Amino acid sequence: DDPRIAPLRKADGKYFLELFHGRTIAFKDMALSILPHLLTTAAAKNGVSDEIVILTATSGDTGKAALAGFADVPGTSIYVYYPKDGVSPVQEKQMVTQRGENTHVIAIRGNFDDAQTGVKNLFADEALRADLLKKGRRFSSANSINIGRLIPQVVYYVYAYATLIREGAIRAGEHMNVTVPTGNFGNILAAYYARKIGIPVGKLVCASNANKVLYDFFDTGVYDRMRPFYITSSPSMDILVSSNLERLLYEASSQDTEKTASLMQSLSGNGKYRVSEDMRERMQDFYGACATEEDVAAAIRRLYETEHYVIDPHTAVAAHAASVYQSETGDDAPMVIASTASPYKFGRSVLRALGGDTYEAQSDEAQFETLRELSGVPYPEAITELFTAEVRHREVADPSEMKTVLLNTI
Repeated sequence: DDPRIAPLRKADGKYFLELFHGRTIAFKDMALSILPHLLTTAAAKNGVSDEIVILTATSGDTGKAALAGFADVPGTSIYVYYPKDGVSPVQEKQMVTQRGENTHVIAIRGNFDDAQTGVKNLFADEALRADLLKKGRRFSSANSINIGRLIPQVVYYVYAYATLIREGAIRAGEHMNVTVPTGNFGNILAAYYARKIGIPVGKLVCASNANKVLYDFFDTGVYDRMRPFYITSSPSMDILVSSNLERLLYEASSQDTEKTASLMQSLSGNGKYRVSEDMRERMQDFYGACATEEDVAAAIRRLYETEHYVIDPHTAVAAHAASVYQSETGDDAPMVIASTASPYKFGRSVLRALGGDTYEAQSDEAQFETLRELSGVPYPEAITELFTAEVRHREVADPSEMKTVLLNTI
């Protein structure tokens, strides 16, 4: 809905890379709009005629973006599993109203980690995989565990750097810093890969919400998932097992597959692992910072009051983390913040930050209208569609039932 595709908006002395102008108003739209074409083209080039069955766990945004990308794509079907009470009302309605004869949406009684573990277990079920191959079907994923989902996101950071040069904010060769709100570690890993291919990225600020397992990891070298799980206003980051961190471990261990596998086995078996000091040294490009719910609300309110700029809670986590980094280090290099979702996607949380209980009793539609008036930003098409959308997916299951649900519908 913007000719620039990903506008770079300067506010509060930082640069907000707005990645939410696609069909589902979240940053994953760009990568997931190309992934179906990459998959079907790869299948054709390799002589694969099987139907590709996409299995995806989502904490909110991936699910809808994947559903929109794969809906009615020939030769594919898609199954999206999401935590029943772990996504925003808008995220849930976007998924359960998805059209497409090849789309399936299943709510899981549990959190995102339960859904993600269930999907990984399905991938690891050799008997299930063999049975599906006999029926002419094979698994793939739209999560960022699929490198075809992850690699397109590298473009965000190449583009941001080129835009800073074009706008005179930086000279070619000077470095920029990047802050990314992070749960599954995919989007910030894309920024890391951009750095590896030559984009002058200085520091990668890994922004966590109350589920600060990544913050603690970069602070101590210990990854420990055995901790309370918090439901926050930034649900796409409510994750305790960050799948893509495994790829960073591989790089930090000098691409030692056995070492990487050993650490992941320790995480699976013991719930934690500790990396060596030399591995920590190789991860010095990263800086961890975290935001409480109070920090998130304050960041939303401050940007609105000082800049009349409205951001969503995930972007607010990153804005707070970026400020913490700059305050603690004095680093004044241009800071690019990945703005990952439209404020409309989390309107209730945004309005709570701006007005306390003032708008709490309003209906969803009334809240959207209030947000439009406050922000001056018209409704995205993705929101107007929800007013009349029909609910098509009503399946709810326990994590232990995920395989049964799949077999009953495949």
